This record gives sequence, structure tokens and C-alpha cells, in this order.
Amino acid sequence: MNPTWIEKKAYASNARLREARKNQVYPYFREFEQGGIHTSVGGHAIVNFSSNDYLNLTTDPRVKAAAQKAVQKYGCGLGSSRVQATTVEHVELEERFARWMGFEACLLFTTGYQAMLGTLMSLADKDTTLVLDNLSHACILDGTFLAAGVPKNGPEVRFFNHNSAKSLERILKTREREKAMVTVEGIYSLDGDLANLPEFVGICDRYEAALLVDDAHGSGTIGKMGHGVLEHFGLEGRAPIVISTLSKTFGGIGGLLFASREVVDCVKHSARSFMFSASLPVPVVAAASTVLDIMETDGERLVSELRQKAEYMRHGLVSAGFDLGDSSTHIMPVMCREERKTLFMHHALYECGVNLVPITYPAVKLGEERLRLNVTLGHTQEDLDHAITLLKEYGEAFFVLSGEDIGPLDTSLDA
Repeated sequence: MNPTWIEKKAYASNARLREARKNQVYPYFREFEQGGIHTSVGGHAIVNFSSNDYLNLTTDPRVKAAAQKAVQKYGCGLGSSRVQATTVEHVELEERFARWMGFEACLLFTTGYQAMLGTLMSLADKDTTLVLDNLSHACILDGTFLAAGVPKNGPEVRFFNHNSAKSLERILKTREREKAMVTVEGIYSLDGDLANLPEFVGICDRYEAALLVDDAHGSGTIGKMGHGVLEHFGLEGRAPIVISTLSKTFGGIGGLLFASREVVDCVKHSARSFMFSASLPVPVVAAASTVLDIMETDGERLVSELRQKAEYMRHGLVSAGFDLGDSSTHIMPVMCREERKTLFMHHALYECGVNLVPITYPAVKLGEERLRLNVTLGHTQEDLDHAITLLKEYGEAFFVLSGEDIGPLDTSLDA
């Protein structure tokens, strides 16, 4: 059969994949053979520095036991959406999370991505200007564009310069719609920097704009008790909507919407990503509930230890001469600023048992390619020191530390 236009389009789109595979540096879809920070791929021991399991609780025996118990009671799934597949466990976890975060209500989605899409689609209309940081995560962009695509009822969409209070204020001053919703991330997942919330909160108050904070990477990791970016800045109660996830600190998968009861009820009955997606499996709910138990009793210590490990790693990398951008958290971009350097650095480290995922165009702009390094509580002192040593060695070998250029990706090279 002759290839259709679909196969031809796919072949053209896959040119960079073929190039990376030819050079033996294709870095994605590694097949882990066990869970946890210390894992293996093809029998090759790996220390994973690209995991979002920040407090190392996904494989905690208490969490696994809770999930196993829930399997015995409910099985692996509920066979329908939350509209007709809600359990006592779902509601209890929502109520507990709302109290823990200091909100009136919480809504559990099947993924964090769906939580953002459903919330934006439910609340933004033709009377709304959606204002986004220009480094917004894909879920924010996709939710915004879905809302904007509703015939005759789409919101105005505006972007402001990353973390710039001046740019945000200029847009709110000149918006065309009566209402405005500003959406930011608590911690930016590719850069590791914190949102400029102290200034943003004041500006939103001044221009009567609602502030939505995506705190997927901050929940459970920053703030004295792990409540996230609002606690970190002492701004509890100053953002009417927070979106988070269960897929980082909380040991599984799932999305969280925190808001007033009225807002939660509105989204609950209008978000298609909620109403038409299968209900979150109860074993996942039970695991998250157990992680929340741990956070309620031991969160302050865990967050403090994560911060100490992150500070140790940052000091080691900066002292070695690495550029970590504006990172001030456990997420650190090791800037390589060129695709070839990034891919070959990744491959060299991986061969030595250290996994750092490369981030290249179009995920970041050309010239901003980097390895993303996530510090977790599962990393031992030996892991941290070993990674610093290897990064320094290969940073020098690939001219990442010196800033020298080794040219564009050469498809004739064999790694």
C-alpha cells in the first residue's frame, strides 16, 4: 500500500527522532524495571534525577499497603466517571485536602492536566481576559486555547513577560474584557524559579483580577509545612484558585482544584475533562490519602530535608561553574544551550548510571537547551556527590562550563 499523506507527514515530523536514534542519543521512553529513585533499565542500574517523586513517598511501604488494601475492596477501577462512580474515599480525600490547604472545597480530577483544562474551560468566557505568563505549562496553554476556541464565547488571551510585574500590570490596564483571570505557576517546572507572587497578588487586587496558581511542583515541597508557594510567601488566602496534582509529592496520579465551594460546584458540573473521564481509581486515592497522613504528621521535617539536599546540590553545581538559570528550588536546569551538547551530556551521564532528562527545542527556545535535574529525598549523599562529580567531568568535556561551542548536531557522528 502506498503511504498516505498521514504517513508522509509523520515521516517528515520524525526527522529529528531518526537523527537522534542514528547517533544513539535518543533519550526518551526508557523502560524502567522497578519503581523508585534507584531503578534499572535493561539490567543497567540507574539513579533517576528526573523523577517528580520529590519526597520519595511513592514506594513508601505505608503507601503501597494502603493501595493494596483498596484493591481488595474496590478493584483497580470503577468503570465510569465521577458523576456515577464516586466513593466515600474520593469525598473524604477532597475534604481532607481542602482543610489541609485552607480552602473551602477541593475537587479530585483523574489527572492534573485535566484539572487545569476543566477549570479554565468552565470559568473563562467572552467576558473574560485570560492573562498568562509566557512560560506557561502546556496544560495552561491547552486549557486557554480550548476556551478561546468556543464559538462566540471565547475569552481574550494575553501573555505577559515571564515573572514581570510591570508587564502584567500593563496588560491588565489595557485588557478588552470586563473580567480577568491571571494564571501563573508556583514553581516553573523547566526553570525551577518561583512565581513573583508578592507583587502579582497586589496587582491582581488593584485591577480586580482573579489569580489562579498552578502549584503542581510546590505542593508538598515548599512552605514550612509543605502547603506550597502561597505558604512560602505568607500569602495564604490571597489566591482564589489553586490547581495541583497527585503525581509529584502525593504518590500517584490525579489533579486537585482548590477554591470556594461555589467555584468547585460550578467546575464539577461543567468541566468536560471531569465529567467525561473515568473516575480516579480508589487504590490511587488511598495512596494519596496515606501520603497526606504523612504530610500532616511529618511534613515540616520532610520539606526541610528536601530543601537542605537541594541547597547542597545547587552549591556543588554553581561552584563547579554550571549555569542554573534563576532556579531557587529543588528543580535545577543545567544549562547546556545547544542541542548536541545536551544530548551527548545526557548520554554520557546515563552510561554512568545517572539519568537527567534533556530538554530541547521546542520545549524550550533554541539556545536554552538544558538537562533538568530534580533533587528528591530519595537521593543519598553518595548520589548527590556522584552526580556533581560526573556533571563536572562531562561539563568540561563537552565545553558546557567554558561556554565554548562545538557546533550544530552532526548527523554523521556516531556516539
